[in-house]
This record gives sequence, C-alpha cells and structure tokens, in this order.
Amino acid sequence: MTHLDNHNEQALRSVSMSDQNTDVIQGTLDMLILKTLSLQPLHGFGIARRVEQVTQGVFKVNPGSLLTALQRLERSGWLESEWRQTENSRRAKFYRLTRAGKKQLEIETADWTRRSSAIARLLREGA
Repeated sequence: MTHLDNHNEQALRSVSMSDQNTDVIQGTLDMLILKTLSLQPLHGFGIARRVEQVTQGVFKVNPGSLLTALQRLERSGWLESEWRQTENSRRAKFYRLTRAGKKQLEIETADWTRRSSAIARLLREGA
C-alpha cells in the first residue's frame, strides 16, 4: 500500500466515522478556493464564509488549512494577493485568481468531474 493509499484510507475512515463531518474533503480545498476566487477577490475569512454558504454548511474550512492552502496556491502562481481594507475597515490580505489559476481551475474541475462520475458509476453498479 502506498503512502497515498494509506492517507486516503485514513481520510475515508474518518469521514465514515462521523455523519456530521463538515471538513472539506482532502484534496478538494484548492479547487474550492480557486472556484470561489474566480467570482471575485476575497480575504481568507470571506473565502471560508463563501464556501460554507454556497455548500449550505456541508463544508467548513479549517482556518489553518485555508492559510496553508492560500500560501501554497500563491507560491504556485495561481493566486496573487494584496493588503486592503475590509468592509469593517480592517486590513486583510485579499486574494485573486491569476491567469494560471484560471487554467488550473479548469484542470481541477475536469478532474473532479471525471472522478465523481466514476464514483457515481461505481455506486450505481448492481443497484
């Protein structure tokens, strides 16, 4: 069993143990951030709030995971950031999608669609 297989098995086990688990599924956070920022630039709290609102509370974003993901996406060149004032007159780092980020979102969306279709086929099998 590879490290990735072991990690996925552990993630699946933790999801199955709790029907109330609302953490973002491992590996999808980047795609959710990119999609959220494709609509408009936002700061970290705004991104987390938007994900929770749009998914109607199905997914909640852990602040530590979000910060790590934003830093990784910015290092990859998929996001740019700048410090600005929020609607509450606080300074916050706002993130926006770059051209490369838009391309990555297309790639991740196609991959997610392919994978979720495969899972749906497997779940329908023998039904």
